[in-house]
Amino acid sequence: MERELLTRTVDGVLRASASRVPDRTAVRYGARAWTYAELDAAVSTAAARLREGALGARLAEGDRVATYAHNSDAYLIAFLACARAGLVHVPVNHHLTGDDLDYLLRQSGSSLVLADPALAARVPGDIPVRALRDTDDSLLAALADPAPYETERDPGTLVQLLYTSGTTALPKGAMMTHRALVHEYASAVAALDLHEDDRPVHSLPLYHSAQMHVFLLPYLAVGAESTIVDAPDPATLFDLTESGRCDSLFAPPTVWIGLANHPEFATRDLTALRKAYYGASIMPVPVLEGLRARLPGLRFYNCFGQSEIGPLATVLGPDEHEGRMDSCGRPVRHVEARITDEDGKDVPDGTPGEVVYRSPQLCTGYWDKPEETAAAFRDGWFRSGDLAVRDAEGYFTVVDRVKDVINSGGVLVASRQVEDALYTHPAVAETAVVGLPDPRWIEAVTAFVVPRPETGVTEAELLAHAREKLAHFKAPKRIVLVDALPRNASGKILKRELRDRFGAGDDGGVGGEGQDGSKQ
Repeated sequence: MERELLTRTVDGVLRASASRVPDRTAVRYGARAWTYAELDAAVSTAAARLREGALGARLAEGDRVATYAHNSDAYLIAFLACARAGLVHVPVNHHLTGDDLDYLLRQSGSSLVLADPALAARVPGDIPVRALRDTDDSLLAALADPAPYETERDPGTLVQLLYTSGTTALPKGAMMTHRALVHEYASAVAALDLHEDDRPVHSLPLYHSAQMHVFLLPYLAVGAESTIVDAPDPATLFDLTESGRCDSLFAPPTVWIGLANHPEFATRDLTALRKAYYGASIMPVPVLEGLRARLPGLRFYNCFGQSEIGPLATVLGPDEHEGRMDSCGRPVRHVEARITDEDGKDVPDGTPGEVVYRSPQLCTGYWDKPEETAAAFRDGWFRSGDLAVRDAEGYFTVVDRVKDVINSGGVLVASRQVEDALYTHPAVAETAVVGLPDPRWIEAVTAFVVPRPETGVTEAELLAHAREKLAHFKAPKRIVLVDALPRNASGKILKRELRDRFGAGDDGGVGGEGQDGSKQ
């Protein structure tokens, strides 16, 4: 199957499954269900409508079409229709507004925005916008009158601008081809044991590369029945699991932490859940240990990578966790990875360095950013910005983002190690550690902690706990108790925002308590 898959375009992945299992249910969303044949026909109709101008200005090959919407079956159809029509899809974070939204739409040069009706008013007035669903003139409504659309597409054609999350700088549009994404789908199917009899639920935003490209499209490739839901609501996920409609689930660590902390987690029957996938940010080892203790039959997969590689790069399988719980695994089938120093030279196993990749899954560069593209690629290898070590067996362990390593008194401290130490305290629900400017230490190790409700834990208690677990130079110089941590919709904690707010002395931005316990 893999050899056949690699010759296809993104929309061709669906077309092949529709030919093989036309009457099998492909996708459910709310009360709607689509067989593979129905979904493929809907994609062709939507492609025809986009190219003929029925949903706005007539679109030409290579034009960019943005989707600014929440999860739905219509969102999936819009992406696949762009792929079939020779258009370039631009997924947009539905939380963006104002200047952030304006930047993404204009930087991509989007000719049309398909939006949820409730979000359409946010789109700048000079950019054409059309409803994705829920209105009589929406893309979904236009599917009522079927239309064919047939074309041959070069797999090397650009199909999506996959914008980076922007946790450290302005988002950059990674230029993804059909060939790159299809290779990534083949890697995901093999590394994550995706099968046609799985019942996955897709609850993370579909604009995010992980949910769309590591799970939803690869599951369409194998012919599974998928359920799309609006958001990772614990009660919804528990209900779907108990009803037998969910046996496979992907979520970032922040969502798994939320599920584990939910009062019903200990009482609901979750034995139907067979596969648990986590990624998008580092999973604290104590949290993973607690999940495995509660659900001993659940098989956990750690998925690691980044937007520019489609995004799956390495996987730690369920039979590989023992003894290496903090590892992100080994490279997937179509990815080569090395650990290098600042000069691009390989470092010995066990030595921290930057992860670099070479792969057909990689983007071809950043849209309209030649300088950033040149800086990211060196001698055919992509510089990830992730600091990691590799062991003698080829397993990678991420130490930190290169930009998140803390220089404390001239000694480099990995924020992840400090976070793992704090997570061993029973009162810690979530934590993020950053380096803040300090006249003595250069950067002071600073921890932001969301305490569990009604624990009454103090900064002094947490500092003492950290000092018991860590060398003195790694222990936080300060701990700030907060109500919540800033994060993007994909679950990544925005450490840049913490550094920006608190590094300038503004202790009021996060909305928690200071070291003296007062509300800020």
